[in-house]
Amino acid sequence: MAEHSKSRIQAEAAFLKTQTQSLSRNRVLSEAESLTQARDANTARLKEQRLRKEAQERTGSAVVSAKNLP
Repeated sequence: MAEHSKSRIQAEAAFLKTQTQSLSRNRVLSEAESLTQARDANTARLKEQRLRKEAQERTGSAVVSAKNLP
């Protein structure tokens, strides 16, 4: 195996360190984005349920009010 100069070995070590940090950062960002998407989907689902419930309550109260009219 050919021997490499000390500066080349240091350069390769620095490159591997930078590459590892970059991959770790990308993984963390990907996980954070996945969590954000899951949270947004859950928020949208809950909002839809709340709006549906409020619409049913308005419809139900309108029917009750109409029955109470003379």
